[in-house]
Amino acid sequence: MLDLKFAVPSVDQIDCELLLEKAVTLRILRLDKIHPHIHGNKWFKLKLNIQAAQEQGHSRVISFGGAYSNHLYALAAAGAYFGFETVGIVRGELIEPLNPVLAFCRSAGMVLHSVSRVDYRRKEEPEFLQELLANHGPAYVIPEGGSNALAFTGCREIADMVCSIAGDSKVTIAMACGTGATMTGVIEGLQSLHTQHSVLGVSVLNAKGMITNFVESWLDKSDIAVNSPWYVSDSFHCGGYAKSNLELTEFIEGFTDISEVPIEPVYTAKLLYGIFSMVEADAFPRGAQIIALHTGGVITYEGTGG
Repeated sequence: MLDLKFAVPSVDQIDCELLLEKAVTLRILRLDKIHPHIHGNKWFKLKLNIQAAQEQGHSRVISFGGAYSNHLYALAAAGAYFGFETVGIVRGELIEPLNPVLAFCRSAGMVLHSVSRVDYRRKEEPEFLQELLANHGPAYVIPEGGSNALAFTGCREIADMVCSIAGDSKVTIAMACGTGATMTGVIEGLQSLHTQHSVLGVSVLNAKGMITNFVESWLDKSDIAVNSPWYVSDSFHCGGYAKSNLELTEFIEGFTDISEVPIEPVYTAKLLYGIFSMVEADAFPRGAQIIALHTGGVITYEGTGG
């Protein structure tokens, strides 16, 4: 059993004129505060994968990500913490000096191996994986973003946390989505708890329907009957992954005026921008309660310039 000393996440309520006018309660579950480096949703996606690697006798873990990957950052930190080797397959060229994310990965002992964007698209092909293992194995392979069945199971714990906070109230659990893995795990977790909370995903990708299709596919493969309503919005990606626009920039500036919760433009800012836009458009009924997941990324984003 893996033993990571992490803090119980706090819950911050957001108060502003819009939420008061619309009679909507918004609270943020601060998963970004559970650990200095293995924070946000990353620990929940990684922990069962790391445990499986240990049980299978592997002392090295390989995974994939872009130049600003929060997943690789957390994996490198976990490797240093638990004492296993890590290899990060990075999309695109490694530019020296490394950005703060990859510099941290290297300082934590991760071997960084860059591949072209063309080769990176082959990351799930068995032949390509065999080539990687021939050069960097033997190793346990975790998919990009840590997104697999073990990650879904690990993320069910987040549903437990939210239900403890919600008590007897019916809430909407909202989160930013890059792969849909965390959302899948939360939905699965709610079914085992027999609750009727709803789940809202805000896609950070400029790929209409992709997250919905991923979540549907993963839920179809599970043996769990899904009763909780869930929905993915594709309207707040602001240009696509790691991209921004004037509306998002202005929202971040306005949000910092009403809250001290740190947010970054890749995930959490888009989530909150989506929530506030939907509240303004009366997408939530009066009296609605929303618990938004802060899935981290602020530490790894600082100083990257995007």
